[in-house]
Formats: sequence, structure tokens, C-alpha cells
Amino acid sequence: MLHVDIMDGHFVPNLTIGPPVVESLRRVTKLKLDHHLMIEDPDFFAPLFIKAGATSVSVHYEACRHLHRSLQLIKGEGAKAGVVINPASPVSLLVDVLEVVDYVLVMSVNPGFGGQEFIPHSVEKVRQLDRYREDGGLRFAIEIDGGISEHNVAEVVRAGVDWVVAGTSVFHAPDPVFAIHEMQQLADQAFRETWRFASLAPAGAQTSLRM
Repeated sequence: MLHVDIMDGHFVPNLTIGPPVVESLRRVTKLKLDHHLMIEDPDFFAPLFIKAGATSVSVHYEACRHLHRSLQLIKGEGAKAGVVINPASPVSLLVDVLEVVDYVLVMSVNPGFGGQEFIPHSVEKVRQLDRYREDGGLRFAIEIDGGISEHNVAEVVRAGVDWVVAGTSVFHAPDPVFAIHEMQQLADQAFRETWRFASLAPAGAQTSLRM
């Protein structure tokens, strides 16, 4: 999976890529493209990115006036729908859409820039989401993004994370391939330890690369 960060220079103070670049990515890879929309008008842009090749699209709780409608829009366009929460947003804000979403993305840094330090409280937010999932018999995946490295990937997976986004810890490593494999092994081991006796287990821990 490739995690593709879309920034508009308004919702976050950075500007990245548009649908034409996504179309180019789709032509050269069969990997799933997981699009994280850090933008002010997700309802307008989500269909454009899905048409360009996005497999899944996540939108920020903080950017959506009508979150339920935005998620249904994404699903109606044929993609998996995710919701994102910033570090200052409590998990409880998402209770009414957890039956709708395919996944929840917990930002463990403030969105907009790579290379930031992991915010420790994010682990507790993952645990809260995992409890909601277990108590409600829900099947949404939990994704985390920001400051993830070989030092904390096992901890977040044990807390309930299924999809791990890694950017700086991979692309700034002396050997990116080794960095990927190391984190995958740590995540897989933590996942097996956590869900060995579980009756309702998510699909599995994954490592996606952020672009």
C-alpha cells in the first residue's frame, strides 16, 4: 500500500500533489493507493482522486461540515472511506460514524509536515478506538500516521493499529528497504502476539509508505 498525502496549502500549511500525479502513479503500480486528504473541500476533490486511481480516501473530521455525507460520497464513488482525527480531537467525536467508516486514521503528529516527533497520547486514542470496535462488534481498520519508527511500531500495533504509515523513518534511513523490512517484522510479531487468542481479529498489520 502507498499512503499518498494530499495537501492544499489551506487546511495545512503545505502543498503537495494533485490528480494528474495520482494518475501517473496508478499507471506504474498495482499497489493500493491510500489517499489522505488534508484539504478544506474534500467533497469536491475526493471523486477526482478516486477517478485518478485512489483505492481508499480518508477525510478529516475537522474539515467536514457533514461528515456522514462525505463518507457516503466516497463509498458511492467506489473507494474505501476513512475518517482522520488530529491530535487535539478526541476519539469520542467519531462514535456516530464508526458503523459507516472502513477505517479510522489517527494522526500521531500535527498534519502538514513529515519528520515530526510522535505524540505519545496517540497510543491511548488507538486503544479507545479498539475498545469501541470490540464492544460494538465493528470491523473498521485503525491506521496511524506520524513519527512511526522501529522504536514504537510494535507498541501501536499492540494497542490495536492495523495499518502503519511510515515516511521519514523509511525515506531518511541509510537503507530504506531494510527499514521497511525491520518495521514489518516488528509489526507482524506484535500483531501475532496481540491477536493470537482473539475471536474477532482485523485483517492484519500492514506497513504503508507515505509519499
